[in-house]
Amino acid sequence: MSTGLKKVLGPVQLWGIAVGLVISGEYFGWSYGWNTAGTLGFLVATVLVAAMYTTFIFSFTELSTAIPHAGGPFAYARRAFGPTGGFVAGFATLVEFVFAPPAISLAIGAYLNVQFPGIDPKHFALGAYVVFIALNWIGVGIAAAFELFVTVLAIFELLVFMGVVAPGWSLANFMAHGWSGSSSFGSAAVPGIFASIPFAIWFFLAIEGAAMAAEEARDPQRTIPIAYTTGIVTLVVLAFGVMIFAGGVGDWRRLANINDPLPQAMKAVVGADSGWLHMLVWIGLFGLIASFHGIIMGYSRQIFALARAGYLPPTFAALSPRFGTPHRALLAGGVIGIAAIFSDEWVQFGGQTLTANIVTMSVLGAITMYLVSMAALFKLRRDEPGLRRPYRAPFYPVFPGIAFGLGLVCLGAMVWFNGRLTLLYLVLMALAYGYFRLTAAQREAALPDKMLSNTG
Repeated sequence: MSTGLKKVLGPVQLWGIAVGLVISGEYFGWSYGWNTAGTLGFLVATVLVAAMYTTFIFSFTELSTAIPHAGGPFAYARRAFGPTGGFVAGFATLVEFVFAPPAISLAIGAYLNVQFPGIDPKHFALGAYVVFIALNWIGVGIAAAFELFVTVLAIFELLVFMGVVAPGWSLANFMAHGWSGSSSFGSAAVPGIFASIPFAIWFFLAIEGAAMAAEEARDPQRTIPIAYTTGIVTLVVLAFGVMIFAGGVGDWRRLANINDPLPQAMKAVVGADSGWLHMLVWIGLFGLIASFHGIIMGYSRQIFALARAGYLPPTFAALSPRFGTPHRALLAGGVIGIAAIFSDEWVQFGGQTLTANIVTMSVLGAITMYLVSMAALFKLRRDEPGLRRPYRAPFYPVFPGIAFGLGLVCLGAMVWFNGRLTLLYLVLMALAYGYFRLTAAQREAALPDKMLSNTG
């Protein structure tokens, strides 16, 4: 059985994956932050989160070039902290990447429901899983080319959105009720700012997933830094542009609890029958598709890498005999995602919408992984000064220190405001840890992967 992935990706394709993984966050999800913080409060939260992500990515790139492995953060933590560290990072990354796609698929359903109101959005979401698992199954080269195509279209559409709504934009609209339902800043606004952090993170969530394509990249030590640095700049500009333009075209409160804020914002400017609106719905789907498709690619590589190392059942480390892709890992993540789509029939948490809860669960995993990754960077700098580092984090230790400190702030805020979801997250981690403790022999018997010399 082959345990290696094909090296077919160049810097432009990796940029497409890095941006495409995230860009759906500009189309939906973030506006739930207005619900708790108001436009101005959420702007503060987004500035904080953008600072965290910028410093994180410049630091994380050091790890992804020094240890180019399909497991990404799992591999870095395993090398720095041993098997248990690998478990924590691997579990957190799985939660992030397995729970993000169902949220995005529900948004795909909401966008299509604008055009086809008679069809249940969940049926569209289910169809999206079937189509894009199949696309990832047939090969990473085709999948990455498609990802680049839809990512470029999605960026173009966001720029079109800003241009079309600009004539109807008003600073007064954006600032009205801007601080947690009021027009002025006060002590009551601070809790709303912190409660909105998961939705600010959604603007940037999963950019680190490009590291999971490192084994499939040509010359990863050169291509990954290019992809990450250009990718984070692209996403910061788009995030602030979309949020500010959408918030100033009318009463932003109408957009604060829905899955399709951009079409509804444009509708307020051009009307329900405008060709611009229909174009946004159809081309805007490409933004959702880009992230959905890219994160499916990411979770499959994470499941594959964990199974290859013995952290998950070895059956998930199998590659398709015909296409050389981790087909069983693709299916496993799909089953969990589809179950999450329909989970609101039997699970309710905190009065939030299903999408908001799934977003929050995904973000809990992400923040855990970010903290472990920055800790691994510090430890590897101390313990392995001779490790070859083609790219070194700028302004070390300041940048990774900022990323770690802001990560702790974000995690604390999320735990405080999402107690029941945090408990669910910890229960899932405890169950996974039980499996981890019972399967030591499985890890000892695992086939050594091609990056063993780099991952310990």
